[in-house]
Amino acid sequence: MDHSLYFEDLVVGQHFESTARTITETDMTFFSMLSGDWNPIHCDQEFAGNTRFGERLVHGAFGIAIATGMMHALGIFEKSAVAMMSISDWSFLKPITIGTTLRLRLTILEAEAGESKRVGRVNRRLELINQNDEVVQSGESDMLILKKLA
Repeated sequence: MDHSLYFEDLVVGQHFESTARTITETDMTFFSMLSGDWNPIHCDQEFAGNTRFGERLVHGAFGIAIATGMMHALGIFEKSAVAMMSISDWSFLKPITIGTTLRLRLTILEAEAGESKRVGRVNRRLELINQNDEVVQSGESDMLILKKLA
């Protein structure tokens, strides 16, 4: 069943929320391998244990990657997304550690039809929320999305 939403389906203020996912040791190790970021705060428990956090932290960029994956998993842009145009004003508000459970809240901030008959621009707020209902990362993302009349 197709759950794709198109430009005309989106309303400023509309919210969508993903299912949750717990971050694992394997997630962090794979991200270190993929990114090449082996900073001791991520991979050295002895080092990280002596920081103010007292434990290893998951890469901040991993949060962005998880947010985009959760956005895809919502299925609402499956057949309608044309291109992500930007990620901006991204804030790292709280640390993500192994065992943190995250979900994504996506809010439509702006919808601009523009002159194209094929696509419109939509700005979205992406918020990664932990198991304590705290926003741990947040930012905005513009996208081009198909119009129904295309």
